[in-house]
Amino acid sequence: MPFSTWTGSNESHNDVSSNSNDASSEGRNISESLEETTSEIKNILGDNDDFMIHPFHVFGQHPAVLFYFSDMTDHAVINNTLLRPLKYGPRHLDVSDLPRHALMDTLMKDTLYHSEGYSERKIRVLTDNLLRGQSVVAIDGLDEAIIIDTRKITQRSIEQPATEQVIRGAREGFIETLGTNISLLRYRLQTPDFRVKSMEIGTKTKSKVAVCYMDGITNPGLLKEVNKRLDAIEIDAVLDSGYLEQFIEDNHWSPFPQIQYTERPDKVVANLLEGRVAILVDGSPLALIAPTVFSQFYQTVEDYTERFLLMSAIRLSRLVALIFSLVFPSLYVAIISFNPELIPTEFAVAVAGGRAGVPFPAMVEVLVIEISMEVLREATIRLPQQVGGALSIVGVLVIGQAAVSAGFASPITIVIIALTTIGSFATPAYNAALALRLLRFPLIILAGIFGLYGVMVGIILITNHLLSLKSFGVPYLSPFVPGNFQGMRDLLTRGPLWKMKNRPSFLHPLNTSRLGDQMKEQVDHSSSNIMNPVQPNDEKGR
Repeated sequence: MPFSTWTGSNESHNDVSSNSNDASSEGRNISESLEETTSEIKNILGDNDDFMIHPFHVFGQHPAVLFYFSDMTDHAVINNTLLRPLKYGPRHLDVSDLPRHALMDTLMKDTLYHSEGYSERKIRVLTDNLLRGQSVVAIDGLDEAIIIDTRKITQRSIEQPATEQVIRGAREGFIETLGTNISLLRYRLQTPDFRVKSMEIGTKTKSKVAVCYMDGITNPGLLKEVNKRLDAIEIDAVLDSGYLEQFIEDNHWSPFPQIQYTERPDKVVANLLEGRVAILVDGSPLALIAPTVFSQFYQTVEDYTERFLLMSAIRLSRLVALIFSLVFPSLYVAIISFNPELIPTEFAVAVAGGRAGVPFPAMVEVLVIEISMEVLREATIRLPQQVGGALSIVGVLVIGQAAVSAGFASPITIVIIALTTIGSFATPAYNAALALRLLRFPLIILAGIFGLYGVMVGIILITNHLLSLKSFGVPYLSPFVPGNFQGMRDLLTRGPLWKMKNRPSFLHPLNTSRLGDQMKEQVDHSSSNIMNPVQPNDEKGR
């Protein structure tokens, strides 16, 4: 086939239907005819200006074609590790009289400089790899082509996670490239027990999904269930890990998240070492962690990098803020509307004076202000960063003060809603905070209709729902329900690291111990103060 110039894929086709993806053509092997192979690949991939077809001669004798997408490949790799050795041949071999049956073996073992290359016969496999950014070399007279990894996608640099910032901890976060994310995990898990299993999900996008786990720790039943749920997904596109989360969670109607997501590699590693499974998607900077319990959503990385006494107090304050964000507005409505005798007399008089000019019942007032805050919060998130900060300040100060001055809301209501909003901000996990924010509204309505009885019924219903939830079979309120004393050391407060000897029992890990048997004795340093001023000099090492 006489090719002599660079050729694009925008040439006219003889057949009008050549642009359609012929399923039967994708399932066939390539032909020994270079012209027929080129025509089939062009028909499947269609008319694309960035799809390049470069003809050349292998060793100056055998007609060949190089296929690639120009915007997804590294041109330096193509020129130096593909075209140069294929055109000139190996210096240590005489390829002038090389028989045709030995050509492929010589190319793969003695000619190509690239370490990631293999031969393939299926048309479908060739086109799938081309769409991922690989390059394909087809040679006239051979019924198999060569696939070379030349992918180069422009990506952002590794930065500090925007949604999970810490004071003491790593400053690295996942990016959109799957290979980089896996390398960040391997950097922290330099052990042969770390396993990565890949699959493709999405009939159109063919997104690469990686399931990560620790061999010898993760329960095989959990791994089998994760793979089973992922294999059952049939969807056109997986553009983010959130698509998978909605398919594999246990209860699709619950407002509470049953799978945790994070963009911190150190957080993923910590969960892998406990026996969980991590799911990463090519193109998404967020990893999924399963199974998940409710206590994980108010814990942060800093809980374990700082001393346990300090972080236990911080965790308790975070938990109080979480409860405030759920029940504070409804308690206010119930007490003001039905049971004002529960508050001190002087405070009741002050509240009544503040509400004197408000024309609405407490329930309507709180609902209107809450809805306004939610709209303001959403507007702050969606606006550009330079404008969003100014809008939040203006919204809180100006609109709140104007509402009080106009008699639309009482000052105490503004204070209650402000404390509630701050409490929701203190919850580290955005999806868990969002669930609590949404549940505030039915609680407020119940409080406005039935008073404290309505609040208690609402809390009982929410608690009952939490008790019924499971994540891959793990009770959502573990280790509190069912109770486990060892696990409760890391529930409301954080126990010392040397006291948490075992991995969470509700994950049923194969290896339950994460501390050595002699660790307690090694941690106790009270009897080895070598630099004590009253210590004799000969005992100080002199």
